Parts: sequence; C-alpha cells; structure tokens
Amino acid sequence: MKVSHLFAALAIAASGAAFAADKHADGHEIKPMHGGAVAEAKDIDYELVTKADKLQLYMRDHGKPLDPAGMSAKVTLLSGSDKQEAQLLPVDGKLEATGSFKVGTGTKAVVAVSKAGKAVASVRFVLK
Repeated sequence: MKVSHLFAALAIAASGAAFAADKHADGHEIKPMHGGAVAEAKDIDYELVTKADKLQLYMRDHGKPLDPAGMSAKVTLLSGSDKQEAQLLPVDGKLEATGSFKVGTGTKAVVAVSKAGKAVASVRFVLK
C-alpha cells in the first residue's frame, strides 16, 4: 500500500471515530437538553450546566431522567492553572452546587458520580 493511501485510510478512520464519539453504541445522538455540555459514561447521558454561581448535573438513561436520590458527585474544574472542587447534591431532579465558579470556555470538568458512597461513573467535559 502506498504511503498516500495509508494516510487517506487513517484520515477516514479517524473522522469516523470522531463522528461516532457523539453517539451511543445504539446510534442515538447525545444532545443537551438544558444548554450544557454532554457526555456519556456506562450508557448514561450526563449534562453539566455551568454558571458562575451554580453547577448542575442532569442524568438520563435512554432519554428518561434518572432520580438522583441517594446520589452525589464531586466536580473538579480545571481552568488554566486554577483548580476548584465542588460537591453536587440532589435538588429537584438533578445534582447541584451553588457558589462562585470559574467556568469559562476551555475549562475542563471531571465529575465523579457516586451512589450510596460507591463510585458509579467518572465523566469528563470540556466547556465551550
């Protein structure tokens, strides 16, 4: 195989992988329902909504909201050299924290979700 054909094949394979990253294994797209950043982990859709004074984590299983009772999450925000952590607790069908948060474009968020003290998922977001 020529080198140019190899690069073309790799480019096509990489573009397909990037496209598939926005979909579940069953083919449905992950779309924000509350204006936040979305990610999928262990077949659950997570949507992180960030504001300067509030962080909210919505969770859906096949499009249906998950009840956050008994759940919590630790959010680590990384913005440049700044690191900030917050604990999210159940509030009206979502996990939420209030405070003062640095959540500009490019901020990375790592969310460790747990239920009854046991780890459920680790979800990563990059804010746009």
